Amino acid sequence: MNSLLNPNPNPNFSSHLFRSSQNPSYAYCPNNQISFAARRTRRGFDRTVRSAVDWTTIEELGFPDLDVRNPSISGSYRSSTLPSPNQTVLEAQAKVCTGPTQTKPLGEDRAFKVLDTIFRSAKGELKEEEGEEVSKAQLGAFFAAMTIRANSFPEETQWSEGERRAMETFWPLLVQVLPREVVFLADPEGTIMGTGNLVGPQFVGSGTAEMRLVGALREVLAGGHLGFEEVEGVLRDVLPLGSGESGSARVSESLISAFLIGQRMNRETDRELKAYCLAFDDELGSPPVADVGSLTHYGEPYDGNTRFFKSTLFVSAVRACYGESCMLHGAEWMPPKGGITEEQMLKFMGANTHLSPLQAKTLLEDEGVGFAYISQREAHPSLYSLIGLREHIKKRPPLATSEKVQQFVRARGREAIVTGFYHEGYEESLLMLMRRRSVHSGLVVKGEEGALSMTTKSRSPNASKGLPVNYCSGFRSPIPATATDVDGISRENFSLVVDAKDYGIEPTDTPRTDRSVLKNIELGLAALAGQKGPAYDRIVLNAGVVDHLLGCSGAEDMLTALDRARDAIDSGKALSRLMNYIKMSHKI
Repeated sequence: MNSLLNPNPNPNFSSHLFRSSQNPSYAYCPNNQISFAARRTRRGFDRTVRSAVDWTTIEELGFPDLDVRNPSISGSYRSSTLPSPNQTVLEAQAKVCTGPTQTKPLGEDRAFKVLDTIFRSAKGELKEEEGEEVSKAQLGAFFAAMTIRANSFPEETQWSEGERRAMETFWPLLVQVLPREVVFLADPEGTIMGTGNLVGPQFVGSGTAEMRLVGALREVLAGGHLGFEEVEGVLRDVLPLGSGESGSARVSESLISAFLIGQRMNRETDRELKAYCLAFDDELGSPPVADVGSLTHYGEPYDGNTRFFKSTLFVSAVRACYGESCMLHGAEWMPPKGGITEEQMLKFMGANTHLSPLQAKTLLEDEGVGFAYISQREAHPSLYSLIGLREHIKKRPPLATSEKVQQFVRARGREAIVTGFYHEGYEESLLMLMRRRSVHSGLVVKGEEGALSMTTKSRSPNASKGLPVNYCSGFRSPIPATATDVDGISRENFSLVVDAKDYGIEPTDTPRTDRSVLKNIELGLAALAGQKGPAYDRIVLNAGVVDHLLGCSGAEDMLTALDRARDAIDSGKALSRLMNYIKMSHKI
């Protein structure tokens, strides 16, 4: 198995994988310097791959010998260049930076501790053991949340008496040390703190972009909503994050974080979500059009899975075998969960994860591949610039919804979008965005962890209220269909709860991976190699059910669709396509 021990299979491969400064998850070192633990991990991966494909195929792939730093933890893919947030304030944000019914007011002791931490951080007096300084983004998110709660939340999630007493104690001190934009966020009209504060009412910001943002924030902080053009204009003004022409930041991160978390707390309108979804469609120009008859865009949550087996990468290899091309997109690591992502798995297996939309188009059209992955880093650099800030606002911003409904490559034939959701109500928002994309079919799934993968597990009688796991809702157009059909003539809506038992699949618990990228890969490769079990059944279920619900050709009958997925695996074709993807991602 010489190629697995070859540290430099080709120049292009080494150029981006072996520079640890660009790729902190990997660091090449000579064989005699690889740690015992790294060798053991690598041997485990080698055994998995050996059992999945024949030796010759592996040698052709040219996997490098890599010392992967802690591959068992998805969090190790977090860039070491990102500054860490202050944990005391971040824990408070988890409670107060959320919706009108989910917010949990802070108790008095916690409120005093949080405001004391903010005060001493602003003065530069935090001790080392107390963690990082409170960042500008944290200040913006926390004080915007407190203001929105005071202005527009129901009584039970407004300020607690403990929060009120803590603020009365600390505000006269905080107003002297906090930046003016944060004082504005905490009391924009001078009516909350009751100290005759004139900073908030008089604050306008500096520069055109910041002034527009401040104007929008006045509406958001009062619990109001914005129009499509207002949101789109703000986003295009302030992104990508970085420096303006003068060398200083164009807009304060406190204001940006307040805007993002404020819109989510107010529960975005359809107009606002459409602005987030469409604002950067033309960032790289018009998307290329792949010469394929059917293309499904998979919108997994960008922050990944932390508990259960993630199957979508392997499902895509299966569906590609019978002409259902699949376009995946996401990020290597994304807060708040920082879970396992498709990019982490592809990177670990040696694929090139720096593909442009045009390169992805080539892989979609390749008869031996038929699926592709694009990172947000390449497709939407403006939105990707927010990763660090997103960690510091703690809760998911509106982008966590809208980024799942993207079309980085278009198709000559039919198009569909599939995505997952967790919070009830967002399924309709996601379907609205899909219709706005004018795709032929759309599907939202309440999968495990809010992802789009359905489970073979039986529903527990103690399951939480609301929509159950495996709830599906969507629309489809019949075959044949045209673009004009999708524009309002022949779409049919559907909703159902998928029960694997109804299709002859025995209930099994979903395999746990608990943030282990390697474990997820092992399960997926073993399944594609034909090893029967929970992972195999989960891949078959998600391929066949999606084919059927999207109205794909040859999947009119559910059982037939499931058998077609099994055939793609048992024949070895699905595994071959995954291996071809890894190889071809470096050749295009």
